[in-house]
Amino acid sequence: MKRPSSPFFTGLFLVTLHLTAACGADGDEVRAPLAVGAIPDQDPEVLQRTYGRLVEYLEAELDVDVVYRPVTDYSAAVSAFRVGDLDLVWFGGLTGVQARLQVPGAEALVQRAQDQEFRSVFIARRDRGLAPFEDLEGLEALRGRTFTFGSESSTSGRLMPQHFLAEAGVIPDDFRGEPGFSGSHDATIQLVEAGSYEAGALNEQVWDARVRSGAVDTTRVVALWRTPPYHDYHWVVRPALNERYGSGFTERIREAFLMLDDSDPMGREVLELFGAERFVPTRDENYAQIEAVGRELGRIR
Repeated sequence: MKRPSSPFFTGLFLVTLHLTAACGADGDEVRAPLAVGAIPDQDPEVLQRTYGRLVEYLEAELDVDVVYRPVTDYSAAVSAFRVGDLDLVWFGGLTGVQARLQVPGAEALVQRAQDQEFRSVFIARRDRGLAPFEDLEGLEALRGRTFTFGSESSTSGRLMPQHFLAEAGVIPDDFRGEPGFSGSHDATIQLVEAGSYEAGALNEQVWDARVRSGAVDTTRVVALWRTPPYHDYHWVVRPALNERYGSGFTERIREAFLMLDDSDPMGREVLELFGAERFVPTRDENYAQIEAVGRELGRIR
């Protein structure tokens, strides 16, 4: 017997196919996993270990499937968030602002306690005649030197260092040659240590952690100056997750981070991987300074 091919049966078939794809074997709706991402500010191995453990923690706390999706660079993290490939992203101050401006309703959820007063550190090769200084004016010593930032979209490795350089009257044209962009904080340390650049700027926390672990040859590299504090890293969530996972889901994500505690083995490990003592609530308004500097330097339009 020939199968009916009328528009009615074709439409019915497509609706049935859609419902089948959207439901599990028991008829329950199959929801897409919560997609977590992060700006690639450190070595990929470090990021994979950090977010692998975080995924395990969030799955246990939220009772949903969670997946970590690495990206190639900072702008890719913003783009993936904008188009919906990532639902929850660990952004720096600048990329977080960029992402929220591109996704109406996106929200800054939490940050580590230290992100309320974050700093950048300027470093230099010891054998290039640059010595530590105490105030902003000391940045003038970088005129005529080769210099590298981190990623072009990094808050602590580019935006705020460039801001403080400008306050000291130093602009990129004052360096010897074009300033470099290493791509990550670890790479900035490596390039300055190797002598590829005389000086650079990076995330203070990464610098301190690498020095403590012995990963920096401090006979070759010295910290010159630490900037005044500013708000930096934070988690940003896309809107409409409450529609996908149920009312109050976004708040459940916030609470999962706030509940991280070093008295619990997994919580302690996640906090250690993030270099945090605890996470605290944050709000969009905390990044008004970052947005203003981003617009001033042409990083936000």
